[in-house]
Amino acid sequence: MHLRGLSTRRRTWVAGVAAGAVAAGLMSAPAATARPAPDPPLTTMSIKSPPGGANVRVLIFYGSAAAGEESPVVNAGIEAIEKIGLSGPAGQRFAVTATKDASVFTDDTRLSRFNAVVFLTGGGDVLDPEQEAGLEAYMEAGGGFVGVHDAARAEPYSDWFTGLIGARPASASPATAQRAVVEVGDRRHPATKELPVQWKRPDKWLNWVKNPSGEVHTVARVRESSYQPGTGANGWDHPVSWCRDYDGGRSFYTGMGGTVSSYDETDFRSHLRGALLWTTRLVQADCKATITGNYKAERLTRPNQPGQNDQIGEPHGLVTAPDGRVLYIGRGGADSSQPVVTDWNDPNVGKGRGEIHVYDPKTKQVTLAGALTVFGNKGGGDELTKVEEGLLGIELDPRFEDNGWVYLHYTPHSRIDRDKRMAERRVSRFTLDRATDKLDLGSEKVLLKWPVQIHSCCHAGGGMTWDSKGNLYIATGDNNSSGFSGGYSGNNPEPNYKGVSFADARRTAGNTNNLNGKILRIHPEPDGTYTLPEGNLFTGEETAEGGGKTRGEIYVMGVRNPARISVDRQTDVLYAGWVGPDAGAPSTTWGPAKYDTFAVITKASNRGWPYCMGNKQPYRDRNLPDPSKPLGWYDCDHPKNESPNNDGLVNLPPVTGNNIWYSPQGGAPDFPRDANGVPSYKQEEATYALPWLKGGGQAAMNGPVYRYDADSSSAAKWPAYWDGKWFVGDFYDSDQPRNAVITDPKNHGDGGLPVHSESLKKIVPIGNDGIKNLMDWKFGPDGALYVLDYGRGFFTSDAKSALWRVTYTGGGPTPAAGQLARGTQ
Repeated sequence: MHLRGLSTRRRTWVAGVAAGAVAAGLMSAPAATARPAPDPPLTTMSIKSPPGGANVRVLIFYGSAAAGEESPVVNAGIEAIEKIGLSGPAGQRFAVTATKDASVFTDDTRLSRFNAVVFLTGGGDVLDPEQEAGLEAYMEAGGGFVGVHDAARAEPYSDWFTGLIGARPASASPATAQRAVVEVGDRRHPATKELPVQWKRPDKWLNWVKNPSGEVHTVARVRESSYQPGTGANGWDHPVSWCRDYDGGRSFYTGMGGTVSSYDETDFRSHLRGALLWTTRLVQADCKATITGNYKAERLTRPNQPGQNDQIGEPHGLVTAPDGRVLYIGRGGADSSQPVVTDWNDPNVGKGRGEIHVYDPKTKQVTLAGALTVFGNKGGGDELTKVEEGLLGIELDPRFEDNGWVYLHYTPHSRIDRDKRMAERRVSRFTLDRATDKLDLGSEKVLLKWPVQIHSCCHAGGGMTWDSKGNLYIATGDNNSSGFSGGYSGNNPEPNYKGVSFADARRTAGNTNNLNGKILRIHPEPDGTYTLPEGNLFTGEETAEGGGKTRGEIYVMGVRNPARISVDRQTDVLYAGWVGPDAGAPSTTWGPAKYDTFAVITKASNRGWPYCMGNKQPYRDRNLPDPSKPLGWYDCDHPKNESPNNDGLVNLPPVTGNNIWYSPQGGAPDFPRDANGVPSYKQEEATYALPWLKGGGQAAMNGPVYRYDADSSSAAKWPAYWDGKWFVGDFYDSDQPRNAVITDPKNHGDGGLPVHSESLKKIVPIGNDGIKNLMDWKFGPDGALYVLDYGRGFFTSDAKSALWRVTYTGGGPTPAAGQLARGTQ
């Protein structure tokens, strides 16, 4: 056996394999039939468990199936790893030995000395069956493995080695080095935590026969839009580095390192260093966090009994209490067996029950806490028949454990005006008896109320959330139909009922003197009143344009249907999502297609609707006497509300661009712009900056920013990998998003695009028997994710309407603290 230390010259080695085996080693995938398991086993090696010890050693194997001179890439890799081993803190240094003699894998005494094995091989069938069996025994004993670039081409006939590596290169991979952007999604693994989130570097980028995401823990992806991936492209989810606990040991693979210059890069050496620290057992790391088999989705509620809503109403929102109970609301629709009154001449028109249920995780039982009589049950139909009012939002007081206060956002049936078809929306405080889980309906304190038109549906909003200063955010929809503007800007001033416009969002969302189409921010007081915090968009006392034209409760204006909002308590940043209009494609006359939107909101702002969407893409103005005729394009930097239905300011705050927008055509569509900044809106000229999402039938459902609680003893909590990631989703589960994203704090408040995204569709399972219609999702104090599935109908509850819980089952980081090579790190 020829082993090489730091100063020993490597010796030329010619692989003893047939030419056919060499060719086979270059194939892009393992053969259909892998080697059969030998009987008796090929090796009886007894390897120290775990291999290596406190005197940490790394073995580099660089044998190749191809004869000839050693690759300059291999030489560069060996020299880089040798330098890595000699650098850094003394407690994290290690010795390096390199060999191309595969017989090392059949010498248990020698192999047991090494904490980790690195494959810098050029690929091919480099191990005979006994040698591969020795590597298997080494891993089973708790060894570490690092594969670099062409190592994915080694042992092409072995299913076990395929599992060790994680994926095989596709034959259609780019042959030359290209500069690309690597998205570093794992901000905690030692191989990636010191790297930039967007890492720009040249390399030879491999495509994969099968995407390993979900079966391995992907720590970094390459962004295909930043280079030419060729015909074997994997799409937006293109893993480039990953790890997993495998067959008793630890495996890390990177598809990078295909060029000599890679090993001169400080960041790439940092990447390799972190991989080696974990595989040698010098540090712990979590390589389980995104493996889908480590999550369990469990339905918590049973179907309702016939004719009752004993388990759940028409799902519309949830909140978790500090003791783990989950309170969730039903908007107002009953099951299909119940009557629906649509006749405005009937005093019971639209009368429904907005129900509050409580799930107790200790007893696993559901209690119907109470029901409000709401306007919200007119069934389906067109926008002049159906209604989306009802019980729309729920929040718990920050001192809920002491006072039992519950805040509800709803439309009381008793306050509707059937003649003018107007209603009152309100946010009220109630008291819950925490011993019985019953809501005291007589305890109501009305904090805030405002008028809404109910002649036409839709887009009522409803979400609520708190910041750390005790400010309550209330999301209100614009309550307008877009059907009278062709699904484009809701700015048709003409349709009205008894003088109240129902198709002009400039009366609501775009109006500084109206509380609809907004995110409000107030500070509730103990006596049931509220005060206004500093920093809202308006004070309510502005003297501009004659005064009396603003509302001080407005924190954000220009949102259409913000059903779900959340605040990251660690940063007090507001996250919101809202549903857009209905146009299926962009129009060169009227503007962009329907965009559903997500935004990171760091300060009071105007988010654009109905003047601009997405990254400040304007709509066309229209006005009387003929709203079918287009006027000029809106100016997103200097918007004006010149609607005859406006009773607020004409001159509005400038529009702030949003972070995520998507249409049926794709994510973050944009177009070439003319000298005035107006996009072409020609579909064939569109570009899509966020390829990981797409719309269709779409309804944005904003989720939380996850915060990992290291002090929690919960076995169900999601791992630290997800800390700081923002969950964005859609009601529907087809091509629509259900992702966790990373944004850049330097620009996310100004509409900066997410820099990394990860699909959640296998973790928060989609499909008819999964969580198909996602209505709300929040993390509980146990660190588990609670999700409401709306069901399979509209304006009703059915057997699929349910509360779910998604828990993590993968366990903690590895190796176990007691197996670290040099004690706890």
